[in-house]
Amino acid sequence: MKLILSSCDFRNEKSQKVIMDNLPYSIDKCRLLFIPNEKATAEAISGSVYYDRMQEFGFVKENVYVFDHNNPDKFRNLDIDVLYISGGNTFGTLDKIRKCGFDKDIINYIKSGVVYIGGSAGAHIASKNIQHVEKYDANTVGITDFSGLGLFDGVLICHYTDARKKDYENLSKNSKCKTYALTDEDSIVSTVL
Repeated sequence: MKLILSSCDFRNEKSQKVIMDNLPYSIDKCRLLFIPNEKATAEAISGSVYYDRMQEFGFVKENVYVFDHNNPDKFRNLDIDVLYISGGNTFGTLDKIRKCGFDKDIINYIKSGVVYIGGSAGAHIASKNIQHVEKYDANTVGITDFSGLGLFDGVLICHYTDARKKDYENLSKNSKCKTYALTDEDSIVSTVL
């Protein structure tokens, strides 16, 4: 029941080390369900692009499932160790997950002991609320329910720099949840609520 949240996941050396240090097994032994972002096409999902990317990170192709929003039943009750949602548009990615009804499955996987890796959008999605992300990601899908998966007790500002300092201060002051700032070098390892 571990969450590994960062702004840059495997694409940043420090974040990658935190991920590797917190996996249940060596990465080549981990069984992974990768949920691509909102831009994923049926062609990309059925092709090799996502498998190649996961192999680049160290996963073995035979241990990788690439989630298809058009066929969620195929990905329920898998025997996996890790679930990974990468960056993209937070609203678009969460909307696709919700519309196919897989949000509850993600929560069940994580509560059953599967490790959650969230990079940027994937990190936001794990949190309690994503409304503040409208300052950084366009809400082109018109989400009005801003609740995240609620796996992480707080809200995040990913890709934090001094340019986002005022947003962080305002959110810290006005949010009912604890606010965390993650630079591109930072990661948070937490247990599930």
